[in-house]
Amino acid sequence: MGTHNINFSEQFEFTGKVKTLSIVGIALGVAAIAYGFIAGDKVMHERTFANLLLMGYYFACVCMSGMFFLAVQFVAQAGWSASILRVPQAMAKTLPIAAVILVVIISAGLYTHNLYHHWNADGLTDPNSPNYDALIAGKSVFLNVPFFLGRQVLFLGVYSFFAIMFVKLSYNEDLAGGLNSYRKSFKNACIFLVIYGFTTPIFAFDTIMSLEAHWFSTMFGWYNFAAMWVSSLATIAIILILLRRAGYMQWVNNSHLHNLGQFIFGFSIFWTYVWFAQFLLIYYANMPEETVYFYRRFEYYKFWFFLNLAMNFLAPVLLLMDRDNKRTDVRLLFVSIVVLLGHWVDYYQMIMPGAVEDGHNGFGFIEIGIAVGFVGLFTFTVLSSLSKKPLIAKNHPLLQESLHHQL
Repeated sequence: MGTHNINFSEQFEFTGKVKTLSIVGIALGVAAIAYGFIAGDKVMHERTFANLLLMGYYFACVCMSGMFFLAVQFVAQAGWSASILRVPQAMAKTLPIAAVILVVIISAGLYTHNLYHHWNADGLTDPNSPNYDALIAGKSVFLNVPFFLGRQVLFLGVYSFFAIMFVKLSYNEDLAGGLNSYRKSFKNACIFLVIYGFTTPIFAFDTIMSLEAHWFSTMFGWYNFAAMWVSSLATIAIILILLRRAGYMQWVNNSHLHNLGQFIFGFSIFWTYVWFAQFLLIYYANMPEETVYFYRRFEYYKFWFFLNLAMNFLAPVLLLMDRDNKRTDVRLLFVSIVVLLGHWVDYYQMIMPGAVEDGHNGFGFIEIGIAVGFVGLFTFTVLSSLSKKPLIAKNHPLLQESLHHQL
């Protein structure tokens, strides 16, 4: 495609059926939350909070990884992605909203004792209490409500600050041209990647691993990083393919899709490697405080346990191994949707055993409704952001390389 055929002012119009469906999805989510809190007992309240945490965490992680995608492209000085950066930028711009929602969910869960009750209960750290737990007492310097919430606010606040900065610099580049904004983005991306690399494992330890405070894994942070990164790549691929089908971003070609397919393929294997290494080391070590993690998932979540592997390993590896499948939008779209659903299953079996009493897990209107609600919220916020500016960063210094990208 010649660059003379490209409309550098093309903007997405967020109207019609997509906007209506996203609002309907949000309404369905609100109804599911209300049903869980009004119609249910304590177990139902725990299920509702667990699903809110699942989707709030998923929402934040996808937006965080959209920003991570931007930073990696700047540091690598990658040219192939220059014409598709508006999509991860829209995801990054939505991060402050996702961060506020996640902090509210966590705070409410701590206050009501429906989340993190393994360490946030009366008497666990008091040697004179019948509820005294020596292991929890040993971790109380780290696992206490003020410090816990402080870390959440600090990490998500820093991520949101960099997200806003990346987006602002890109928009300034559109107006002013030159290399000044690009150079600032490069420097900020270098700083951000160091911060992100050190803090995301702690963020995962806090938000998810501390649901089961007796258990620990030094690999858990990278396991979560792999999940959030693959989910974000799949989201970017889905948005690009659907935009192209709707007549937008016609400069996106099969080689761009190929690159995204390669990343999804490669990091799905990496996710499986970390998942299996964590499972294998803990399982054969036969340490009760660690093996209980997998015992509970075998005992009460066996279907989800194996479905997780099938959707997040077998599906992307088998379906994206072929070169043509990475370059065909129908097939890549299908695999990306499977991966997104698969990592919902991944987070479900990560969160539910630690948040809901054994034997009381379920799957029904609460799970489906809250998931649909957050999908609607993500769609509404990201596409609203995407519609504010042109769909191409017209003054990006590597744009021509991206427009003529061929593999």
